[in-house]
Amino acid sequence: MKTTRRAKDILSKTIRRRINMRAHFPSVVDKYAQLLKALRIMTMRCRASSIVVTIALLVVLLDGTIAINDKLRVAYQWKQIDYEWPSNDIKRLFPDYKQEDNLPLGLEVAGDRLFITVPRWRQGVAASLNYIKLNDTNDSPPLIPYPSWEAHQYGAAGVPEIVSTFRVRADRCNRLWVLDTGLTDILGSPEQQAPPALIVYDLMTDRVLRKYVIPSDQRTTDSLFANIAVEDYSCEDSYGYLGDLGGPGLVVYSWSLRKSWLVKHPPFHPDPMGGEFKVSGISFQWNDGLFGMALAPTDDGYSIMYYHPLSSGMEFSVSTRLLRDAQRTSAAETSHEFQTLGSRGPNGQSSVSFLDPKTGVLFYALTNLNTIACWRPQNKFSVQQQGYVYQDNITMVFPNDLKIDRNGNLWILSDRLPIFMYSQLDLRDYNFRILTGSSEQLIMGTVCDSTYITTTIYNHRDHMDHMDHMDHMDHINRIDHKDHTMSLTPRIGNFASFMKIEIATVLLLTCLSKTLI
Repeated sequence: MKTTRRAKDILSKTIRRRINMRAHFPSVVDKYAQLLKALRIMTMRCRASSIVVTIALLVVLLDGTIAINDKLRVAYQWKQIDYEWPSNDIKRLFPDYKQEDNLPLGLEVAGDRLFITVPRWRQGVAASLNYIKLNDTNDSPPLIPYPSWEAHQYGAAGVPEIVSTFRVRADRCNRLWVLDTGLTDILGSPEQQAPPALIVYDLMTDRVLRKYVIPSDQRTTDSLFANIAVEDYSCEDSYGYLGDLGGPGLVVYSWSLRKSWLVKHPPFHPDPMGGEFKVSGISFQWNDGLFGMALAPTDDGYSIMYYHPLSSGMEFSVSTRLLRDAQRTSAAETSHEFQTLGSRGPNGQSSVSFLDPKTGVLFYALTNLNTIACWRPQNKFSVQQQGYVYQDNITMVFPNDLKIDRNGNLWILSDRLPIFMYSQLDLRDYNFRILTGSSEQLIMGTVCDSTYITTTIYNHRDHMDHMDHMDHMDHINRIDHKDHTMSLTPRIGNFASFMKIEIATVLLLTCLSKTLI
């Protein structure tokens, strides 16, 4: 009898705690109160049919739990990466090839090809830039080196055409911008075999259009150019934004001027308190600067760049009107144009981000949480206005690149990088995945949906003024960096599934408590 009473007390406290927690959501309180009235009537009959009710509610709970994960599908997956070797003679030209050294990292979709990068983390990488055909029906297709095997071959001429690239970007002008770090054996004995360079290919002919070596005064010995964004409103007046996480800094390249300049600013630096990561039980410290960069058009030939360091939970923005002006970017009086937007919450470190031009929504990867999240830039950058669109501890372990194609499909590559770096991948398991889904369907029912009711609306340009430095400092002061806890409202993912889960959970707990009386 005492055990029964104790179980009932625990269940009652759990119900009250869940109800009190939901009270933090102003938009949910009224609906929740109405549902609780109906709940009291329904639970009067729980004792008579407790088994049936329990089973039914468990089915509802399971259905709601997977609802957030049913909008992305695994398009391709690999246990290990292999290549489409034309012949054994070609394979013999790559004597250092070691299959387990090859880890995919970046992706891009262009036409009927899906590009995949394989940085030279270790010596056994065969080709750093590759592709597969989108009509390939194989679950684990072999990679085809781009633009050719010769472009990745070490020979009498010295280093290959492409040494080691992390991420690439295809523009609307049928060009592929490849950011080559020139760095090899990163996890072993790092060697800068060639200066970092921007290589641009013609996707119609697969020939080099231009190669631009980043000037020595725009990089440091710690530089690692790991991400690129391209502004291609005009094919002849395009701009490449080259993110240096090690410098840290941002190199802006003008296609028409054939030159670049360096932009330095404090928000490009890592947050000293944002370097703690934990993925698949592996804890590690990273001190990486500027990483995520996403461009939002402002209909005047410029964009708002949303950006963040990898080792940080904060998001920032700046107009490319400023970034394109080499003189003004270094002027002290323009520093206020770099805006602090807000925090992504506890464990909110993000790798990559991409703004969907069709929906106007910013998608970003939360590396610690195995999650893809979203935010609509017309809203204030608060935790309450950010939503989860996909979360999975198997298929989304360390999302490392994210792109949206011309048809509005989201493409994500997850690769278990921390396990590769600090432990050992299980070669019997699928370690690398590419997932895809419609961006419009992903945001349905979340705070990022345009039909979702919100009280604070901003224009892209007005957004630059909605949070100043004092707001940022006040926000930082409310974060306990030691245990990564925040007194902030939990964000809502899919609203419909959220309500379903919460109602079913409270009803289930109430019914169980009735049966224990």
